[in-house]
Amino acid sequence: MPGVGGGPGAGLGGLTDVSYTTNAANALIHLYRAEVGKMTAYRQRLDMTTNWSVVTTAGLASFALGDVNNSHATFLFSMFMNYFFLRLEARRFRTFEIAHHRVRIMERFFYPAMLGDRVDPDWHQLLLAELSKPRSPMSRADALGWRLSRNYLWIYAAVLLAWLAKLDLSQPKGWMLTFPEAFALADIGNFPGWLVFLGVGLFYLHLVFLAARAAQTYPLEEG
Repeated sequence: MPGVGGGPGAGLGGLTDVSYTTNAANALIHLYRAEVGKMTAYRQRLDMTTNWSVVTTAGLASFALGDVNNSHATFLFSMFMNYFFLRLEARRFRTFEIAHHRVRIMERFFYPAMLGDRVDPDWHQLLLAELSKPRSPMSRADALGWRLSRNYLWIYAAVLLAWLAKLDLSQPKGWMLTFPEAFALADIGNFPGWLVFLGVGLFYLHLVFLAARAAQTYPLEEG
């Protein structure tokens, strides 16, 4: 979609404020208010999910580190729970982006036209398409990567450090955490420690890959 003002979308035939009837302008204004309200509600829901993750991580870490007899597998459970919260937050983020995209369309085209600027006369087709077939401008993988890079990589880094500290604290004072001997510290029942370390390593590589490949731009923000 072309830009506004003096950009590539500006033309002599652009719309101005006189192109809108009172009913059309009021309808768009009410739509804008509704979408901003939806954004605010989902913004709060995003913060709520992150808070759940932080509280759960802190509680499980306190339990695991509070007693030397408590299993280090608590931190593996924390990694799983945080991944559940991450996927839940990514789904909410995609819904948030639907409203955000509509708001950006109106801020990019409708309000400049109402203020006398010239914009692409076909911008309303973009808004109609978004209203007729609502879809997030962000893929599931991109949403996961966005929330990872913004919040969850820090949480996962803290969980990983706490897990390694738990393994170290389970040994006598002065003992050095060295490999491959340290693999035995990560044994869980019949699962050998090297397999646990391999699983954790592959999981964290997956997280880093998701964060690195996620698109870091919003639609309509270029130019």
